[in-house]
Amino acid sequence: MKKAFSSLPVRLILGVAVGILVGLVANATVMQVILTIKSLMGSLISFCVPLIIIGFIAPSITRMKSNASRMLGLALVLAYTSSVCAALMSMGAGFAIIPNLSIVSAADGLKELPALLFNLEIAPIMSVMSALVFSVLVGLAATWSKANTITTVLEEFQRIVLAVVTRVVIPILPFFIAGTFCGLAYEGSITKQFPVFVVVILIVMAGHYIWMAVLYGIAGAYSGENPWEVVRHYGPAYLTAVGTMSSAATLAVTLRCAKKSKVLRQDLVDFGVPLFTNIHLCGSVLTEVFFVMTVSKVLYGTLPSVGSMLLFCFLLGIFAVGAPGVPGGTVMASLGLISSVLHFGNAGLARMLTIFAVQESFGTACNVTGDGALTLILTGYAKKHHIEEVKTVEL
Repeated sequence: MKKAFSSLPVRLILGVAVGILVGLVANATVMQVILTIKSLMGSLISFCVPLIIIGFIAPSITRMKSNASRMLGLALVLAYTSSVCAALMSMGAGFAIIPNLSIVSAADGLKELPALLFNLEIAPIMSVMSALVFSVLVGLAATWSKANTITTVLEEFQRIVLAVVTRVVIPILPFFIAGTFCGLAYEGSITKQFPVFVVVILIVMAGHYIWMAVLYGIAGAYSGENPWEVVRHYGPAYLTAVGTMSSAATLAVTLRCAKKSKVLRQDLVDFGVPLFTNIHLCGSVLTEVFFVMTVSKVLYGTLPSVGSMLLFCFLLGIFAVGAPGVPGGTVMASLGLISSVLHFGNAGLARMLTIFAVQESFGTACNVTGDGALTLILTGYAKKHHIEEVKTVEL
């Protein structure tokens, strides 16, 4: 029994269950305490995310030496292609399915969450995108200039970050997830909003699984490896993403899961997983495309034109590469795109934010799980082009 409770997936599931139960019965005073603690833990996790990105991406680039630039370019192409193709698939499903659905608007009357007892924000040393750009530039520059001292420092920094991940971030994740679901249960999102959109959400979730199957099928065929050897380790990462609603906050668990795979090169896990966490948001893009079509049908009585949707999909892929891997990052980054290309007014934008928030957990879970497929493609590319593997630290 003790061994079962030490398992991360078990602790995550317990966090979800306990959070929902407490949220259904808690009063405002109890919720104030819970939400305050959750806010503190969320700030701590957010503070650690840029450190994790720097600690993994920069050393991984220096290890690849002369191959760093082309591997980075390949990763960007893979992320953009995956997001755009997922968006086009979702668009096709939207035109085929949405006109035949009886769609209703979102439920109102959610209970307002109480104010925090206090708000102690632990600001990150830099934003997620700044950390990503910093990691890439420092890693590439250290490689180009053969800066041995900086390369050694980056290796030491990675070991420090690993200690923070294993001793701080992962242990508090189940409690953070419990607080998230406690808040959703208290305000009524789980009992009121979710049933309203259950049909649409189930359709989108089916799209997630179809796209993940496509990605892993392509990755397995290209690499010559069994993709199941990657997917089967991603359960904890999927559950964590459902709870955190953030690819970035899930990064520590995703790395641990990917490193358990016997077919993924460990040096490419250290390079690819943190990078794809921030630039590969296929699940969020797939979700957003179907939802903008749904909201358009609800509010304006018609679907956007095929031309407008095609333009939206190709531009959304660019926005997804630049969107932060935080809750609502994709839809927040693309609000201007929704307004300018699809001509949504304030009511449409507000509705998009609402329906996207209800389903966001599963889109994030698709994002992080899909990263494993792209990392497998990187592994296959390195094998085909005889790129030498380098030693990495264990997580």
